[in-house]
Amino acid sequence: MIKEKKCKGIGKALSFNGCGKLVNSNTRRFGLCMSCYPKFILETEAGNIIMRKAILKASKTRLDFESKEREHKYKSELKRALSNTKTIVHSFVRERDKGLPCISCGCSWSETFQAGHFYKAELYETLRFDIDNINGQCFQCNIHFDGNINAYSLNLPKRIGNDRYSNLVKKAELDKHYDAKYWDLDKLKEIRVTVKNLKNAIQNHY
Repeated sequence: MIKEKKCKGIGKALSFNGCGKLVNSNTRRFGLCMSCYPKFILETEAGNIIMRKAILKASKTRLDFESKEREHKYKSELKRALSNTKTIVHSFVRERDKGLPCISCGCSWSETFQAGHFYKAELYETLRFDIDNINGQCFQCNIHFDGNINAYSLNLPKRIGNDRYSNLVKKAELDKHYDAKYWDLDKLKEIRVTVKNLKNAIQNHY
């Protein structure tokens, strides 16, 4: 059985008298009936404070939700951009190095050649899409021999030249100063545009 009590302010509404009518506990807020409660909220300082806090809390909840939604959307876009950039860069490397031997073992070019990193992408984030750091490599060297790095290091200066090789080494040394948030959408778009132009130049040359 629901207990009935007189409509009279309690707690934060202690100073508000209410109408005194008997009301059950399901229809009471701060000891007030549903007719007196709005008056307390709108007409008293204590009620105004409660209302402002409720509005702020609701606004914060909404803003937090919107912020998380924006963050989630951005992360999804960034993930897609990273994947698209990888596809475009690796496609360019295979086109650029078509006909050249494997950067590591020197075996003859094959359609199965992959885009192999000298400095591993998972360890050197800033060199993930550096086209001097990525070269045509056979499946055996790239996968089974984990990049065959010793041979790669001997042949890479011959492939890109000593100056570009030295610059690549310097970039790798600087990489430790960057964190996993190095990439953003604009930076990735710039890489895609540059590499697409380079690929078009190669195709037009032929």
